[in-house]
This record gives sequence, structure tokens and C-alpha cells, in this order.
Amino acid sequence: MAATFTTVLLVRHATTTTTGTVLPGRAPGLHLAASGVAQAERVAERLGELPTKPVALYVSPLERARETARPIARALHLRASAQRGLLECDFGAWTGKRLSSLRRKSEWHAVQYAPSTFRFPGGESFAEMQQRMWNTVEGLAARHRNQTIVVVSHADPIKALVTYAQGVPLDLFQRTVISTCSISAVAITDSVPVVLCVNNTGSLKELHPS
Repeated sequence: MAATFTTVLLVRHATTTTTGTVLPGRAPGLHLAASGVAQAERVAERLGELPTKPVALYVSPLERARETARPIARALHLRASAQRGLLECDFGAWTGKRLSSLRRKSEWHAVQYAPSTFRFPGGESFAEMQQRMWNTVEGLAARHRNQTIVVVSHADPIKALVTYAQGVPLDLFQRTVISTCSISAVAITDSVPVVLCVNNTGSLKELHPS
């Protein structure tokens, strides 16, 4: 049987009014900033340049992800399908807190340097988030063998998936940066996953498995 793979293009949502200052988590009602709307339009243009056109678009149900997906859906002539497995990490009691305040907590060291040991109070652990994200994307990839799909999600879930695909221990996943409207690409194969790019903010015209 010939080998198969699915190219998964992971897009972090565009900039919101609180990006970099607040841990919004799954709280509803957070929308893209004006600069984020422009970012989403640009990432849609970049995806439209791909030599192999994506056949499906999957998105986290949160507003900021769905708003990022709208111009992508228009550019690729696809319908966005919401998937709960692509949600942001459940930050529990930390949801909506300012990052400047959270950084002063004693637990912040574990978040940054030992995330495999940490569970957000009343929320999800990093390990649970990583496994949820991987299982979801692997399942979506199985629907589209030898095709390309787009997944719009959030920084930590994308970061956790990319580093899992690379075989990087979870305790080191914070060393990877996933910028707003960046694209990371992973080929889900019959054997091991292959990471094609991480945090790409430029052209995708030459993206392909070697």
C-alpha cells in the first residue's frame, strides 16, 4: 500500500484587543482588533498562494478564531467547520486575568519551566490540552488523506501539537513561539509526523514535504 500523508496548516487566530496582556482562555465575547482583521485578510491571501489548495477548513468555536477563519473561507471557497477539540486551553480560575499579575504567582515558574506538572486551577492540564489537540488534528487528518487542510486555533494548542510532532518533551514546549496569524505546517503520515514549518509569517509557495 502506498504511503499517505495529510498536510495540516495550523493558523493561530489574529490579534485581539487583549493579545499579550490578558489570558482570555475560553471566555466569550473577545473579538479581533482592527489590526487583527487586517492580519486575517493577509493570512487568507497567503493561503491562497499555495500550489496545492486546501480542501477543508476547521476552526476553534471561539469568536477570535471564527473571525480569523472568515476571510480564509472566502479565499479558499470553503466552509469553516467548528471543532471543540481545537479550543484554547481551559485556564480555569486564571481565565481573564492579566498576565502581569499571573507572572507574580509562584505557580508561574511551573507554567514556564515544568508545564507537564501543572494544571490550571479548576481547568485543564497542559498534558490534557496537548493530547486533546493531537487527537483532534489526527482525526481530522484521517478524513483527508493525501490532501491539505487548514486548522485555525490558539497559541498554546498549536505550540503543543507542533512540539509533540517534533518529539520535544512537554516541559520544553514553551521555547517555541506561535505568533498571531502565523502558519505552522505538519504532515500527518502513516508512520511519524513531519514538521514542515513553524511560526511562518512569509510566503508558503515553496511549502512541501521533501
